[in-house]
Amino acid sequence: MSSDQPILETRGLSKQFARRPDLAERIAAVFGAAFDARSVRAVDDVSLSVSRGEVLGLVGESGCGKSTLGRMIAGILPPSSGDILYNGSDIRTHAVPGTAPADLAVQMVFQDPMSSLNPRKRVLDIIGEAPRVHGIVSAADSDQYVAELLHQVGLDASYRRRYPHQFSGGQRQRINIARALAVKPAFLVCDEAVAALDVSIQAQVLNLFMDLREAFDLTYLFISHDLGVVEHLSDRVAIMYLGRIVETAPTDALYRDPNHPYTRALLQEVPRVGAGRRRFTPVKGEIPSPLNPPAGCHFHPRCPQATARCRNEAPALREIAPQRFSACHLNTDS
Repeated sequence: MSSDQPILETRGLSKQFARRPDLAERIAAVFGAAFDARSVRAVDDVSLSVSRGEVLGLVGESGCGKSTLGRMIAGILPPSSGDILYNGSDIRTHAVPGTAPADLAVQMVFQDPMSSLNPRKRVLDIIGEAPRVHGIVSAADSDQYVAELLHQVGLDASYRRRYPHQFSGGQRQRINIARALAVKPAFLVCDEAVAALDVSIQAQVLNLFMDLREAFDLTYLFISHDLGVVEHLSDRVAIMYLGRIVETAPTDALYRDPNHPYTRALLQEVPRVGAGRRRFTPVKGEIPSPLNPPAGCHFHPRCPQATARCRNEAPALREIAPQRFSACHLNTDS
């Protein structure tokens, strides 16, 4: 169970990427043509808090900014604006009293287990390098330390002499998890951590995450597009659309009674045992381009309940019930 004390918070967190000119625009610029230097607002004023020991699921369609948000929290990308607090301190500038620095306390497990491992290094060095560099373990004890980590993620200790290409996808993801655990983090950002695995292997890795949560007292931000996986793993869920959080709620409450029209559209087609035969109806329309997002509520062009206010005014994420937040004008218009 999670406590009421947030271990990690984001406050007004945003990330913009400047659009680079393509070849035709660069050629045109040589002859004096103007270049439209628009930027992509991948994450737009996101404020979240995660309690110690909690698993927060982050869900949304591809391109909504989930991975960008996760990479900022993990310290891989710098935010354009806003703050990231770990135990109340700015994660970029402060150490956490009595623990490793905050940039070690938050680690990331990536989606593709092969591309995130150095193919030229043995597992012993992939896992053992960071704890040696940061003084967590001595060079003399590194071999045994890596062997113990491999055992904890369900791999034979003898595998530490092998290279990444000698493993299956599920085994490589276990190596990624061991590498993240090697610096003794308290918070893991899992970015589509089972999406690249076979369905038969996904359940094993998900169960491993749950076991490690108890064994190491871990807190997770679990990013996924798979609503079934999120329901199984998460204590609370945040729904993201075009860079903004549109709803957060405890998992049971959100799946039982979603509030935001986008959340309802996503959950409508989650497969359910005993639901019977249904016609598949995807969310209408396409995600607008983040280079030119709609005014007002970003979801209004696809929302069957949109009003004039939705087209002109962006709704604030406000509390609609205990522990439940939604960004929808329908909550105030009704």
